[in-house]
Amino acid sequence: MTIKEIIIKYCQQLENISDTPRLDVELLLKKALGDVDSMYIRMNLDKALSDEQEKYFLEMMKDRLNERPIAYIIGNREFMGLDFFVKEGVLIPRPDTETLVEEIINICNNKTGLNILDIGTGSGAITVSLAKYLDKSHVVSVDISDIALEIASKNAISNKVDERIDFIKSDVFSNVSDETKFDIIVSNPPYIRKSDISGLDRQVKDFEPYNALEGGEDGLDFYRRITEESRQFLKQGGILAYEVGHDQASDVSKIMQQNGFKGIYTKCDLQGFERVVIGFYNN
Repeated sequence: MTIKEIIIKYCQQLENISDTPRLDVELLLKKALGDVDSMYIRMNLDKALSDEQEKYFLEMMKDRLNERPIAYIIGNREFMGLDFFVKEGVLIPRPDTETLVEEIINICNNKTGLNILDIGTGSGAITVSLAKYLDKSHVVSVDISDIALEIASKNAISNKVDERIDFIKSDVFSNVSDETKFDIIVSNPPYIRKSDISGLDRQVKDFEPYNALEGGEDGLDFYRRITEESRQFLKQGGILAYEVGHDQASDVSKIMQQNGFKGIYTKCDLQGFERVVIGFYNN
């Protein structure tokens, strides 16, 4: 089959599974053809795949038709202009989280040498991006998952920021030295309500790690814990920055207010939802 024939056939098959069927097909084609770029696909529509290439493509397409997320199939996802390796065991980086990272970068644009703590590193998307774009910053990145720490470390190396990141296995602050003070504590914690998990898209609930999704009965368990405990780890005037669920900004803001944070504000994602909450600690 030619590239054009594959695009036509499998776009139709993916229409009920994916919001971006053509993009999915092209990503799988790029992988099957040896990690070629998008221009290669467009300039070679009449090119036939070799038997080996077609077999590889069809194996990946079978996974996609079974609703396995495209990022897990091809093994990577772009975030903040950087390439991240991903596999089952870590949450797939999402564009919404770029809003959080971009806001932290904007706040700290003229500062160097910041000491940052990222709670729940996952793939390392937040950790690596902040280390990359905030000059001379140092990031302590924690996660309770060995798989997450392994993958995040790999992404730090591939993006050439591993010398400025310390990865620690820790249940929130449990293994973080209480003598360390941070300019910024950032987290995209699990925030899905327990009762809502069963209603999630199959591509999320059946493939992405449960412990990266579920945030307790009301989805706010980690916000309460992190906010309360963060007070002994933040410098005077330090920043606490969260990604939150689309309807959680008000509740998280109240939690921060109750714990002494000032200057609390929110930022909206591209869809207009308040997805970022930021506050400043002044004890």
